[in-house]
Amino acid sequence: MTVQTTIAAARSGSSITTRRLSKTFHGTTVLQPTDLDIPAGQILVLLGPSGCGKTTLLRLIAGLEQPDGPDMIRFDGEDVGAVPIEKRNVGMVFQSYALFPNMTVAENVAYGLKVRKVERTRREAETRRLLAMVGLEDYADRRISAVSGGQRQRTALARALAIKPRVLLLDEPLAALDAVLRERLRVEIGLLLREFGITAVYVTHDQAEAMAIGDRIAVMQKGRIAQIDIPQAIYHRPTNDFVADFVGTMNRVAGRVVDGVLHVQGGETGAHLKVGGPDRATTLCFRPEAARLVFTGGAISARVAAVTFFGATQRVVAEISPECRLQLDLPSNLSFMPGQILACEIDPAAILEFGARA
Repeated sequence: MTVQTTIAAARSGSSITTRRLSKTFHGTTVLQPTDLDIPAGQILVLLGPSGCGKTTLLRLIAGLEQPDGPDMIRFDGEDVGAVPIEKRNVGMVFQSYALFPNMTVAENVAYGLKVRKVERTRREAETRRLLAMVGLEDYADRRISAVSGGQRQRTALARALAIKPRVLLLDEPLAALDAVLRERLRVEIGLLLREFGITAVYVTHDQAEAMAIGDRIAVMQKGRIAQIDIPQAIYHRPTNDFVADFVGTMNRVAGRVVDGVLHVQGGETGAHLKVGGPDRATTLCFRPEAARLVFTGGAISARVAAVTFFGATQRVVAEISPECRLQLDLPSNLSFMPGQILACEIDPAAILEFGARA
């Protein structure tokens, strides 16, 4: 897909505001009262495990579900809580594509414009423009059954954009695709949405997808937003245990701080992991890429248990003690053997502390 740079950079979407938005099914609250402020043109990704409430929140914004009470949903300040989905002017892209199999690619893209009685010449010109933007101009006359999964997803995206929606809502749109195609499309979709300047809410359980697409990410847990922030902050500065563990891999080293140095069962860290503060029991956390090898000394001494090669890097599982294993991302041109002792330093700026107690 080639995204044309001639698209106007001006933001074309609507801001979204929710207040106390909640939903209960059969006596079970699946979405706790939720406040959101999404500026016009921003891509917000709702990220979380199955059952966390992210799709319910998306459907409430769309108008596919009704909230529990007089919960506020506003587009550009306009209360749309009582407005049916067909009048909210939202575009939707689903995992299942929801395309018409008896139509061609072009006919699917043009469908919303035809329903809105857009004049034929204008409709055809807009359809050609959108097909060129998503790289499907050569497939315009093919039936949906004759194109690939990735091409169907692009068709669904072009169809949703054709009606110039105030808000674009995407529910796990890449989940049905293979890994290689999914990786390519998540980059392309992010570029396309930013070129359009459209406001988008994107649901996924895939962390890499969320990081690639979102301007901001809302990590959801049990019907609540656990943290909402830019991708870099979500990854490097999680505000609680759930976000730290759900987004990426997090090492945890539990022990007791004595004179500013963390002592762990079966081992002791050195001066490079001085954490300061009063003596206390705590858990220090850091990402696998925060470690680097040193030839002498080092903050952590650990024994290699397993190695997995990833190409540019390799993931080394190393034991500080039988109760504490670390995952370390190290250069792939180094060789490690099970049982080998490693000396590691941890970037002090990458260390997080959870569960501190006296």
